[in-house]
Amino acid sequence: MEPRLNLFGSPLTGKTLKHLVAAGKAVDESSLPAATAELVKLRASQINGCGFCTDMHSKDAVHAGESWERLNLVAAWREATVFTEAERAALELAEQGTRIADAAGGITDEAWTNAAKYYDEEQLEALVWTIALINAFNRMNVMVQQPAGSYQPGQFG
Repeated sequence: MEPRLNLFGSPLTGKTLKHLVAAGKAVDESSLPAATAELVKLRASQINGCGFCTDMHSKDAVHAGESWERLNLVAAWREATVFTEAERAALELAEQGTRIADAAGGITDEAWTNAAKYYDEEQLEALVWTIALINAFNRMNVMVQQPAGSYQPGQFG
């Protein structure tokens, strides 16, 4: 499979990605647990059908010490017993935030209140930004049909 556009060779994409990646690095410096952020990125990528990001975030998570068992169960997190209540709340936000167009009203008050039981204001902000940024990356990669499977952890810095 060949991508529709060569994003990695494009000056425009290079400039644009520089800003998106910088935003992601700011979020990475928050107190949101890195494992939670990777689970959220993986779930949004699965929902959006972004093979490139699913590949990247599952490999990055394993590289950071996450188990394949948990990663394999992200798509079925409601039935899985391997996630904490805080992680479940974050995954619910990720799903509702990713499916905004499917659910008039976006994230429910119930989902937000539940997440606020486990995450402070900075962590909630980090969750919102993580969900927004991964959705932007997912949409870009899906639109250009960026191939998946060859990502290596740390490949992009």
